[in-house]
Amino acid sequence: MAKKKRNSSQTAKNSNSGSAAPSSNAQATVAPVSPVARAPAASASPTNGNNRPSAAVAQPQLPGEVVRGDWTVLLFAIMMVLTPAMGVPHEEMLQDTLKSAIVSLMVLVAAVLFFWHQRNRREGLRWHLMMWPLIALCVYALGSMTWAHTYLSGVEAIRWFVLSVLLWLGINTFSRDRLPTLALGIHIGAVIAALWTALQFWVDFKFFPQGPNPASTFVNRNFFAEFVVCTLPFSFVLLARARQPALIALLAFSNAFVLVTIMMTGTRSALIATGALVALIPLVLVLYRRQFAFVKWDGGQRILAVGVMVATFVALGFIPTGNAKLIEEHATEKRGLTALERGFARTKSMTVKEEYTEKSFSVRLVMWKATGRIIEKRFLTGVGAGSWEADIPLYQNEGSQLETDYYVHNEILQLLAEYGLVGWLFLITLLSYLLYAAWRTIRAKTPDGQAEAPWRAMTLVSVLAFLIVSNAGFPWRLASTAALFAVCLAILAASDARMGIRGPLAAGRVAWKPGLSQGLAVTAMLCLALAAYITQQAAECEKKIVKATKIALTISANGDYNNPKWDKSKAEMLKLIKEGTDINPHYRKITPMVADELAKWGDWKNAVWVWESVLSSRPYVVAIMSNVARGYASIGNPDKALEYLERAKKIQPRAPSVRSLEVILLSRTGKEARGLELAREAVAANVFDYDLISAAFVLAWRANDFAFAEKAMELRLKGWPSGKAAGLIQLGNMYLTGVKDEKKAFAAFKEGMEAGKPEEKESLAQQIPGQFWTRLGMTSTVPTLTTGNATVGTTTPRATTAAKPAASAAAVPATSMMRAPTPQTSASSK
Repeated sequence: MAKKKRNSSQTAKNSNSGSAAPSSNAQATVAPVSPVARAPAASASPTNGNNRPSAAVAQPQLPGEVVRGDWTVLLFAIMMVLTPAMGVPHEEMLQDTLKSAIVSLMVLVAAVLFFWHQRNRREGLRWHLMMWPLIALCVYALGSMTWAHTYLSGVEAIRWFVLSVLLWLGINTFSRDRLPTLALGIHIGAVIAALWTALQFWVDFKFFPQGPNPASTFVNRNFFAEFVVCTLPFSFVLLARARQPALIALLAFSNAFVLVTIMMTGTRSALIATGALVALIPLVLVLYRRQFAFVKWDGGQRILAVGVMVATFVALGFIPTGNAKLIEEHATEKRGLTALERGFARTKSMTVKEEYTEKSFSVRLVMWKATGRIIEKRFLTGVGAGSWEADIPLYQNEGSQLETDYYVHNEILQLLAEYGLVGWLFLITLLSYLLYAAWRTIRAKTPDGQAEAPWRAMTLVSVLAFLIVSNAGFPWRLASTAALFAVCLAILAASDARMGIRGPLAAGRVAWKPGLSQGLAVTAMLCLALAAYITQQAAECEKKIVKATKIALTISANGDYNNPKWDKSKAEMLKLIKEGTDINPHYRKITPMVADELAKWGDWKNAVWVWESVLSSRPYVVAIMSNVARGYASIGNPDKALEYLERAKKIQPRAPSVRSLEVILLSRTGKEARGLELAREAVAANVFDYDLISAAFVLAWRANDFAFAEKAMELRLKGWPSGKAAGLIQLGNMYLTGVKDEKKAFAAFKEGMEAGKPEEKESLAQQIPGQFWTRLGMTSTVPTLTTGNATVGTTTPRATTAAKPAASAAAVPATSMMRAPTPQTSASSK
C-alpha cells in the first residue's frame, strides 16, 4: 500500500508540470517539458501559494504547449535574429519600417501555420491575464480613431494587435525545452547587431545609414543600446548552460563583445540598465546554480569563461575609434575615444549639473512637464492613442517649442498621456503581474518550480532592463525591443501554466473547436496580405519622400539653387513629394524638409502647399503655421498670412516664432512702428529667436535707431555665431548708409570677410559696396549690389523636422536652418 501511495504521489508530481520531475541530484540543465501528446501541462489539482495540492475542488487541467508539428518557436527565434541584424543599406526606407515589417510578417506567418496545424483541434488552449491589457490597449486605439488622430491611432492599434498575437502564440507554444532555441535567436541577433556597431565605431563602416552613431542597423545608437541591454540575461543563460569548452569560450567572448558595444554608444539609460544587470544576473546564477551546467565546470572551464570575458572586455574596450564623427564628438564634448572611455565618461556626465539645466536631460524635462499637464487634464480619456505628437503643442509652456519631437522619451508618461484610464490600468496590471511573477519565482520550492525559476528570473531581469530604458526613450514603439518585451511576457505566462499557477494574475483555459482555428487561419491570412500591402505602400511612400528630400538638399548644398540647370530636378522633386504625400500625408518627420528648402530658394508657393499638407495632419505645430504665414505674406496674400498668425497666437502667443512672425507681418502691412515696438519688448524680455532679432535689426535700422539695431546684431552674433560673417556684412552696410561711419563700416566688412567660409566668400562680396573691394583685397568685377538695404521677412523659415535623412547623419536645428542655424542639444542624444 505504501508503495502504491509513493507511486501515486510521483505520478501527481509528473502530471503537475507536464514533464518528468527532476531527480534529487538535479541535472545541470533545465529539465525539458514533454510534448503535449505525452504529458499534460498541469495538475488536475489546484495549487496553493506553496505549490502544493489544496483541498479545493479539482479544476480542469491547463492545456499543455503545442509542440508536435509546430513552427512558432523556430519562427520567433529567426525573427529575433533578423529584426536587429537586418537594416536598409540606403536612405529610401526608414530602418524601423523594415524591422516592423519583419516582426509583423513573421508573427502573422506563425499565426497562419499555428491555426492551420490546429484546424481540427477540439481541446482547449491557454489564456493568460496579460492578454487582456494588450487587447484593451488595442481596442482603445481603435476607438480613438473616431475622435483623435485617425492615422496615428490606427498605427497604435496595429502595434498592439501584433504584440497580442505574439504573446498568445508564445503562451501556447513556449515549452521549457524550446526556450534555449528562443534564447539563442535573441543572442545571435544581438551579436550581429553589435558587430555592425563595432565596425562603425572602429573603422567607420558606412553600409547602413545612421544618425547618432554607432547605431548598428537602428539609425540611432540609443535604439541599439536599449535593445541589446535587454538581451543580456538570455545570453548569460546560454553561457551558464554551456558544457563544451569551445561553446563556453564562444559565448564568453560574444557576451563581453556585446557589453563593449553598449559602452561604445554611451547611451546612459542602457548603462544604468547594464549596472543593474551586473548585480542581478550573478545573483540569479548563484541562487539557481544547481539548474545550470557551470556548477559542474572543472577549473579549466571556469578559467576559460572568466578569462575570455575579461580579456575580451578589456582588449576590445581599449581599441580607439576610427569614426570621424565620434572623434569630433570627443574634441567638443570629451566623450572618449575608446569604448571604455565613452562608457565611463557618459556615466560620469550624469553627475554634472549642466546635464539637467542646459543639455539633453533639460530638453527631456520640458517634454515630461508638458506631458504631465496632459495627464493632469486628460486623466480619464487621454489624448488618444499615438496622438501625443499631434497634441503636445497645446500643453507646452509659452515659448517652449519642442515640436520636432515625436515621442516623450518616457514610455510610461506617454502611455498615460495617450491612453488615460486604460493606460493606468495597463500599467498597474503589468507591474502587479511582474511583482507577482517574481514572488512566485522566489517561492517556488518544488523540483518543477526550481526547474522553471532560472528562466523566469532571467526573463524578469530582462523586463527590468526594458523598463529602465523605457524611462528615457521609446523602446515600446520600436520593433525589436517591443517584440522582445512580448516574448518575455509569453515566457512568463507559459511558465505560469506549466507551474499550474491559476487565478486573477495567472494562467487560464479557453475553450476551442475546429471552427475557431479555421476562421482564425483565414483571418490571419487576410492580415498577412494586408501587412504585406501596408509594407509595400510604406516602402513606396518613403522612397518618394526621401528621394525628394535628398534632391532638395543636394540643390541647396550646391548654393546656386536658382540656376536653370536645376529646373528638371526641382520638377522631379515636386512630383515625388506630391506622390509620396498622396500615399501617406502623415510623414511629419521628413516632408517639411522639402518645404524648408523650397522657401530657402524663394519658391514660397510650393513651400506653402507642402507645409499645409503637414498641418492637415499636425494642426497645432506653431513652427509650421509660422512658415505658412510667411509664405502667404511673401506671395502677396496678407489675409491668409494673418489667418495663420491668429491660429498660432491662440496656441502660443508669446512663442519666439509667433512674435517674430507678428513683427514681420506688421512691417509688411505698413505698421513698422508697431513691429519695432514688439521687437523691443521681446528683446527686453529676452524672448526672441533668430528671425525676430534679425527683423529687429532691420526695423531699427530703417527707423534710424542705430543703437538698438547695433544691440540686436550683437545679440544675433552672440546667439547664432554660425551666421557671424553675414551679420557683420549687414552691420557694415548699416554703418555705411545709416550711421555714415565709413571707418566702422570697413572694419565690419573686413571682419565679416575674414569670418566667412571659402564657399561663402563670393556671396558675401556681392553684399559689399564696390568702393571697398580694393581695400579688402578683392579684384573681381564690382558687384551690382552697392547698398546695405535689407528687407524684413526675408529670413529663413523655421525648421520643422527633427532629423535629416541619414546621408547627413546630423540633427536639423529646431530654429532657422537657412542662414544661421541655432545649435541645440539633440533630444535623442542620451
